[in-house]
Order: sequence, then structure tokens, then C-alpha cells
Amino acid sequence: RGGGTGRRLTPETVNKSEVERLIQLFDTLVAESGSRFAAAGLSRSTFRDALYSAFGMTDDMIMDRVFHTFDRDNDNCISVVEWVEGLSVFLRGTLEERIKYCFEVYDLNGDGYISREEMFQMLKNSLLKQPSEEDPDEGIKDLVDIALKKMDYDHDGKLSFTDFEKAVRDEILLLEAFGPCLPDIKVHP
Repeated sequence: RGGGTGRRLTPETVNKSEVERLIQLFDTLVAESGSRFAAAGLSRSTFRDALYSAFGMTDDMIMDRVFHTFDRDNDNCISVVEWVEGLSVFLRGTLEERIKYCFEVYDLNGDGYISREEMFQMLKNSLLKQPSEEDPDEGIKDLVDIALKKMDYDHDGKLSFTDFEKAVRDEILLLEAFGPCLPDIKVHP
């Protein structure tokens, strides 16, 4: 993941009263959790509960990746600053911020690429299994091939951030190509 992003809150993302409301929500979640992490912030389970109740997220793998993306200092706890900064991108981020966020969610091992294997894992996890399919993995491999053909501009068999960004800028629907990791609201470029 490589340290902080230098991300700053700007007036376009969230305003002062919204920041105050996000902090109040954070305090409420911490208080309700009664967790031993409460002094430091939100535990993984409290954060996942919030993603589920507020944004309807149900995918365990995606929620885990969103947690890792919010948890900038990698201490397994979401601080109030990480909460506000993460939600500002999650809810109101620019297209560029959302591209970076989605890429980070999908880059499972943090090496700066979305590999064929990572695509396979994400798609296998997020697609509903069809009971009639003999080998659902074959269909997923086909989807990975299609994604690589469409998005891998330098033809190295994996997606760099540059590949991913170019693909999304060409076709906004590819932003969440490997699983739903943003709230269910319209994305405007």
C-alpha cells in the first residue's frame, strides 16, 4: 500500500457541517460497539456493520478490502481522521480519487497491479453461482480474459494503475469492474 496518499479534504468533497456529522456518526458507532478498540477507533467488525447498514454492502471480501483502504496506517482500526477522509472519497470523491480508491481495493496484495489471479478471486467472490453451470470457474476465466483484453493497454497480462485509469476514463462503468466497492449512487465523471 505504500504509506499515506497525502489526501486532503477540500471544500468540494465535504463541508464543515458534513465533517461534524461524520464525526458524530463515528462517535455513535464507537460508543455502540462497546469494543476494546473504542479508544482508538472503529474495529473491523464495527466498520463492516456500518458498511452493511448504511450502504447495503454484503460482500465480505469487498468489505475487508474497503477496511484496508480506509485504514491508512495499517493498525487494524479506523481512526476518526481515517473515517472522515475515507468517507469523503467514498461518498463525494472526484473521479480521479475514486479510480485510485477502487484500484487499491482490487489490488489484493498491494503490489501496484491487479493480476489475473486477483481479478479471478474478486469476480469469483462477487458473481452469483449458477447451479446449472458445470464449471463456473471457466466462465470466470473467460470474464478475466475479456477484462484483460479491454483494459490491459500495455499487454503485460496484468493491470497497472495507468491501464485501469485509462480504461475507466474511456468507459466509466469499468470503475467497479471487479466488485461493488462504492456506495450505490450515480457516479458522475
